Amino acid sequence: MNESVAGLLAALDLTATGARTNEDIFTGESQWMPTGRVFGGQVLAQSVVASARTVEPDRYIHSLHGYFLRPGDIDLPITFGVDRIHDGRSFSTRRTQAYQNGLPILSMIASFQDVDPGLDHQIEMPEGVPDPESLQSDTELLAGIDHPVAQHWANGRAFDMRHVGEPVYITKANERVAHQAIWMKAFDRLPDDQNLHRAALAYASDFSLLEPILRRHGVTWSTPGIKVASLDHAMWWHRFGRVDEWLLYVQESPNAIGGRGLATGRIFNREGLLLASVAQEGMLRVPSEKD
Repeated sequence: MNESVAGLLAALDLTATGARTNEDIFTGESQWMPTGRVFGGQVLAQSVVASARTVEPDRYIHSLHGYFLRPGDIDLPITFGVDRIHDGRSFSTRRTQAYQNGLPILSMIASFQDVDPGLDHQIEMPEGVPDPESLQSDTELLAGIDHPVAQHWANGRAFDMRHVGEPVYITKANERVAHQAIWMKAFDRLPDDQNLHRAALAYASDFSLLEPILRRHGVTWSTPGIKVASLDHAMWWHRFGRVDEWLLYVQESPNAIGGRGLATGRIFNREGLLLASVAQEGMLRVPSEKD
């Protein structure tokens, strides 16, 4: 198995401590990051796995709302406390807190549902998007850059990511627009577990969602002095899908002000089915030219 995918699966393989008072307790390890901080998508995905462990196996996560409260330390284990808020006839609700050093680093509430019939419609997938096979992988684009973050993004990520158009890692976008699209899929096949695939999709959804904001303002990830951090994350899963098959992540930013930017995303499979919708607000601080 691909080493990075194996590392992702290891991070999502939480340990049940057996302790339970008013919460179910799990622990997990973190993947290495060059910044020393836990990747937000990782702790979000781990929280999805922890909460899913406490519901019936025929109920699947369909929405989450989470807040990133503190940066996590990759060298410390993470403890997850799951509060079984409600179990109804069709829905289950869970609140999950992720802790390090006794302090919460993420707080999330999630809802699960059994498979029910109902009305069905969706927004259409954009037309005219190039196939992923025709695009250069970000791994290839970043491989020649001698910087620990670039090398990690090139070789340490579990997902093959391919920007439709020029990425904003190093070079400013030629066109300052507040939207972009990315093809992505895991480098190797994942087990046939729908909640695991949904957790992995939450993980991958945090990689690039704030990039439309950077693109709109002619900023790159390598802009000197830039500070970017996810503040919150909301996600809705609409249909079943696999993250080890190509997915199109269509992203846009409707607003940025006050050091914060809002971005939304829609994730389609290759057949055009809308699998998930995402929204995130992030802190973005860019030094002025006078600084």
